[in-house]
Amino acid sequence: MTIKISIASNNIMQQRVINQRLGDVEDVENISILYRSSLIPSVLMLVYGIGSLWLLRDTSQFSWLVSWFVVLICLVVLRFITVSVFERRTTQEQTSVLWWYLLLVGACLSGLSLSVVPVFFLPEADFSRQVVLLGLASLVLASACIAYAMSFFAFLCYAAFAFIPTIWVYLRSGSDNLHSLGLLTAIYFFALTAAAWQVNRLLYKGLEQRRKKEQLIYTLREAQQHTNALNAQLTTEIGKKEIAEQQLLAVQADLEEGVNARTVELQEALYALEKSQDRLELALDASQLALWDWDLVSDEILHTRTESIFGLESEKIRGVLTDLRPLLHPDDLPVLRNAMIEHMKQRAEGYAVEYRIKHYDGHWVWIEDRGRAVERDNAGRVLRMLGTRRDISARKKRDDELRLASSVFDAGTEGIVILDSEYNILTVNKSFTAVTGYNREEVIGHNVMLQTTNKEIVRQYQMIRLGIEQEGSWQGEVLDVRKNGEMYPQWLQINIVRNEQNRITHIVGFFTDLTARRKAEERLSYLTQYDELTGLANRSLFHKRLQRAVEQARQTSGAMALLQIDLDRFKVLNDSLGIEVADQVLRQVSRRLSQILPEAHTVARLGGNEFAIILDNGATTATLARLCALILTRIRLPVEVAGEELIISASIGVSLLPENSREPASLISQGHVAMQHAKHLGGNNFQFYNDQLQAGTLERLQLEQQLRRAIEEGQLEAYYQPKLSLSDGQIRSAEALVRWNHPQLGLVPPGEFISLAEETGLITDISELMLLQACEQALIWLNQGMPIRVSVNLSVSHVRQGKLVILVRQVLQQTGLPAHLLELELTESQLLENAESVIATFKQLREIGVFLAIDDFGTGYSSLSYLKRFPANSVKIDQSFIRDLTANEEDAAITRAIITMAHGLNLLVTAEGVETQAQLDFLKANQCDEIQGYLISRPVPAAQFTEFLIAHHAQHID
Repeated sequence: MTIKISIASNNIMQQRVINQRLGDVEDVENISILYRSSLIPSVLMLVYGIGSLWLLRDTSQFSWLVSWFVVLICLVVLRFITVSVFERRTTQEQTSVLWWYLLLVGACLSGLSLSVVPVFFLPEADFSRQVVLLGLASLVLASACIAYAMSFFAFLCYAAFAFIPTIWVYLRSGSDNLHSLGLLTAIYFFALTAAAWQVNRLLYKGLEQRRKKEQLIYTLREAQQHTNALNAQLTTEIGKKEIAEQQLLAVQADLEEGVNARTVELQEALYALEKSQDRLELALDASQLALWDWDLVSDEILHTRTESIFGLESEKIRGVLTDLRPLLHPDDLPVLRNAMIEHMKQRAEGYAVEYRIKHYDGHWVWIEDRGRAVERDNAGRVLRMLGTRRDISARKKRDDELRLASSVFDAGTEGIVILDSEYNILTVNKSFTAVTGYNREEVIGHNVMLQTTNKEIVRQYQMIRLGIEQEGSWQGEVLDVRKNGEMYPQWLQINIVRNEQNRITHIVGFFTDLTARRKAEERLSYLTQYDELTGLANRSLFHKRLQRAVEQARQTSGAMALLQIDLDRFKVLNDSLGIEVADQVLRQVSRRLSQILPEAHTVARLGGNEFAIILDNGATTATLARLCALILTRIRLPVEVAGEELIISASIGVSLLPENSREPASLISQGHVAMQHAKHLGGNNFQFYNDQLQAGTLERLQLEQQLRRAIEEGQLEAYYQPKLSLSDGQIRSAEALVRWNHPQLGLVPPGEFISLAEETGLITDISELMLLQACEQALIWLNQGMPIRVSVNLSVSHVRQGKLVILVRQVLQQTGLPAHLLELELTESQLLENAESVIATFKQLREIGVFLAIDDFGTGYSSLSYLKRFPANSVKIDQSFIRDLTANEEDAAITRAIITMAHGLNLLVTAEGVETQAQLDFLKANQCDEIQGYLISRPVPAAQFTEFLIAHHAQHID
């Protein structure tokens, strides 16, 4: 047992050393890569400095600009020197944290040097130079994004000092151009920062996998070395065993010599007592020995007791070679021959061997044969031999049984101890030693009753002894003490052995260590009641305690509260950062909840990211509100996990007894309703249950069922709102908007069911239905000579599921509508949420010929780098910018910028929500391509829209 513990301890220490070595090597490699990669941005800084000198050569502050350039050169030279010194250092010296700090300081100073020119030297009015220098700085920052990919923090230091001062100066400038340039620079800064973070995260994962592989290889090598050491140790043990066997053979040889000597004496006695033949035979019969006399010249042999040994009469066995040899066991023939040859060549004084011979009945008999040569010729050849022979089959059987019993005794998994009648220990097996820690020498001969001074164990022994004396055996669970003083439970079974006189000769005890079983039972009991991840009460224990708290409140006419907590957007965290990070977040949240609440309260994890708290102290509503606010505040504290700082929030639902319910199931249901309402309000808040919440939940459930029925029964209809081309006043496209014609409620506004559809996933079915209706109607208009491009709003779930292209192909093929008369709209926020997937999908749709538009443009924190990659045809300016267009100069400036930028990217621009003539005039003056809104027409059914098209076409001709 001690050896196993030592091996386990050594394995743990070796694993720690391996992890430390691999971690140091990985840190040195990361810093080394950062240093070498930082040389490229340093060289590009010189290019930036030369460009600045050339562009600003006519400035009045040229001497200061030259000084700045000298400082810039010094920074670059210092960076090259630092990299050279770092490369010459040993691996141990390279692990110093000083190199990391030097890297960060260099990054900050380098970034700060880039912001000096636009902040101090460049005139605000010179917009073209601003753009050129900003482009050079962007090139340097892009190279830094790649160079510092191994450390997001180092890149952030570089980028922040390089761009934030410039952005600040531009945004504070009174110039519209510089103000727009500041916004563009800020967008570029954040986009590049996001890209750097993503690259850093991917590199980190790759390095982590590499470290694990190296650790596995190192561990396998260590295991191989350890195996070789064990093999060497095993070889040594085998050598010791062989030495012991040789010693045993030597002892056996001594015994055989004694027997041989006795044989010689017996032969002498035979010659001396020839006249006492009868008396000698009686003696031989008593000793079960048979005599034999072998004449080697004639091969005749005379022997006694042939019938009892061989089952044959002596007349049938006259020759050794002719009669006895065929009866020998084939495996024993070489042994007998070698023993005979050794004696005949006088290498051994006597001849002794054990062999098997076939009895007349067919079974094998073990024979012990001893003899010696009594007559030789002048050449030393044996002429005559005398010896004894006896049947040792019974002894051999007993030896085998003893050997088997000894093997079973030592190989048994139970501890075995054998005592004499006075309870003195005679022997123990290996399992006894493994369990108790005592070896055989330490316990043999000691009285088991005096082995311990523990009063409880002594009392147990006395009870066991009394049971043995009364019943003859005893079994049960007892406590015992190991050699190291540790008490442990064991299952003990004792039986007594009696002799022919019915007296107790031995006491045999069998025992099993119950320590592992007890630990397993305790562990199982714990897991049935507590959550293994957080250590909080699990759902089963929560229900038991809730039932007990409710019953206690009923009996005492008291009050209690149930808080149900659900972490907001936890699935996003789990999917993006992984299960291990999510589990660490759950552990920290659990610790924070346990620290807030007294031990008397029950804090449970019901599963996933859902927690529950039982408060059975009759707290008031105000107290509960303060407690909920405290819980939300503590949960929102930053969480440090795997080098990431996360901020999470939660939604809390509170149900009260007896105000809301008096049954545990109702309390849980009402708390869940309140919690869902809190999440519906945006999360990070708490809500108390009331009857209105239940009614609202039922109403939303009923509305969901009615919406499902509406989809199946065709109650949803596409309404169409025209888009007016400002260049020629023609209507060439329209947007299909869903409307619900409820049989009882009439026309249900979209605001009342669109959010529910998105929440329940029905928005996918609605989008497919609108796509089919719009394509069918567009085909009708085409056949009527009015080619109208219809635009349909997509659900991002189609892109996530990867079936959008297939769906569009099927609808176009089913309806026969040309692809260029279909326009698909996806909001800007949805585009950025699944950027890469949307880009790939849009490219396939463009290949089909479908027209693509970015809806609600300007509201989703657009990334210009992504925008230019989206294969879109047009953008739609969100109505939030159009609504106050004529009264708000900021909205007007943003609208102008969007139109200019979109045209620069060869995109059409549609303004939605146009309701006044002033808005139309502004948009037309700023070259907006299309407008859409109530000024032109409200969304109307297909038939009414057809009439509108005909009337508008006629009016336009007039």
